Amino acid sequence: MNQPARALSPVPSPANARSAMERIATELGRAVQGKPTQLQLVVTSLVAGGHVLLEDVPGVGKTTLAEALAKACGLSFARIQFTADLMPSDVLGAQVFHAQTATFQFRPGPLFRQLVLADELNRAPPRTQSALLEAMAQGQVSLDGATHALPGPFSVVATQNPVDFSGTYPLPDSQLDRFMVRMSLGHPTPEVEAGLLVTRDGTPPLDAVATVSGPEELASLRAYAAALRLDASVADYVVRLATATRSHGDLDRGASTRAVLALGAAARANALWEARDFVTPGDVRAVLVPCWSHRVLLRSAVQGVSARDEAAHLLEEIARKVPAPR
Repeated sequence: MNQPARALSPVPSPANARSAMERIATELGRAVQGKPTQLQLVVTSLVAGGHVLLEDVPGVGKTTLAEALAKACGLSFARIQFTADLMPSDVLGAQVFHAQTATFQFRPGPLFRQLVLADELNRAPPRTQSALLEAMAQGQVSLDGATHALPGPFSVVATQNPVDFSGTYPLPDSQLDRFMVRMSLGHPTPEVEAGLLVTRDGTPPLDAVATVSGPEELASLRAYAAALRLDASVADYVVRLATATRSHGDLDRGASTRAVLALGAAARANALWEARDFVTPGDVRAVLVPCWSHRVLLRSAVQGVSARDEAAHLLEEIARKVPAPR
């Protein structure tokens, strides 16, 4: 049975913010077991106002995680199954002619929800993928000269199959850059997997997830996280990390200014896990790889998972070499 959402105060304290984030992560853990680090990162991105790209093989819980996140946070939800024949209007909506009034009226598509699962995003052609760009960047959709605001707080969780799978289209850089974090769930440990076999009784895992938050609380969390103190020394550290990626010999393209801003936002949200109202270099390092691994371009021709792992390795190397402020 769902529990009623408990609202924080309009300006929450760090301790209240951490409590709210822990409540959400705990509920996610009831549906996706054995992945506490990944679940914490998803909640961090949500509180930071970002979008999440889950890149993994089918069947490891990506869709379940997105549905559990919407349920735990009390958000309206839609799942869009991206296929090769999906059109932009199937995502955004369209103008529909009403014969009785002889007028066109806008019929919103499934994108007009607070949490949208873009399932197998890279199975759709680039034209349909690009339909998400304005929505993810500005929380709105422009059609036929009219702008339609999306319901807030708005977030996209997209899943992506490995690029070597048949029927996939690589996501363009402009699309990747809209995601705050890219992550992989991976297979559960053998112990967790065996436990699932023993305890699974046919009950859907989402039935165990309770609604422990709501749109108002999430909006409050986002506003609070965005206002956390990030000192000039930490800001300089982030910029020096970005500069190091731009001059690295193994990278053809380093972190953009948008990537710098995304890292700062994610670091602010990460600080709340420690009930702090200020950002430390440790917060920056904690979210560096998931924030930037899909935003830097390798000079080599490595593709897929190998490229992701290589980018992560280079970013970790840069983080070790760039001195952090004390």
